[in-house]
Amino acid sequence: MLLIAIGESFQKIDRETEGRFLKKYPDTDWKGLIGVRNVLAHHYFDIDMEEIHKICDRDIPQLRKMLNRMLEEIE
Repeated sequence: MLLIAIGESFQKIDRETEGRFLKKYPDTDWKGLIGVRNVLAHHYFDIDMEEIHKICDRDIPQLRKMLNRMLEEIE
């Protein structure tokens, strides 16, 4: 559920900033992040649990660093 919330939040940010804000951070695969949200929310019978585990293990720590960087730049 948290991955859905994360994807939904970034989808909203992207929509509200007309794509400008996330473009400032091209090192993150925003399309992929939002896509994971869509799979989890709408295609739950197609979920690959090993892939979700990899995302949580590998990508969430990197996303957290990016979020901290974004917050620092906003402040």
